[in-house]
Amino acid sequence: MSGGEVAGILVAVFWAILVSFLAVALARLAQTLRATTKLVADVTEQAVPLLADASTAVRSAQTQIDRVDAIASDVQEVTSNASALSTTVASTFGGPLVKVAAFGYGVRRAISRKAGPEAGEVPAKSSRRTVIVGRTVPSARQKKRDTRNKRD
Repeated sequence: MSGGEVAGILVAVFWAILVSFLAVALARLAQTLRATTKLVADVTEQAVPLLADASTAVRSAQTQIDRVDAIASDVQEVTSNASALSTTVASTFGGPLVKVAAFGYGVRRAISRKAGPEAGEVPAKSSRRTVIVGRTVPSARQKKRDTRNKRD
């Protein structure tokens, strides 16, 4: 065999080895592609029902949100009606009740002053109080307030 024939055989052997490696790589690539195709098909098979369920859940949630919105608007309307009713009652009965309370207080105080000295009792130290719409300021606080006003 001559040198050219040996070189040709070596090139043919290397070419056969290279083609073998390429065939093995292509076979593995084909297996990988088949597995990937199967995986994608399985995922699609499972994802379609999941997406349908998710869509149903979203629709149900939207219905519930619409109901809650309606309830919230009704509550807001009831609250505004209650506020208006409260204002109406306060303006209707508030003034006359304050006047009746003041009249009762004045009558009670006049009777206690009139009955006290005539009955021979020692008049108790009068506790001076100031009535401020539903609140009573004790006399000790009133004295402090009076001393502050005198200084000013």
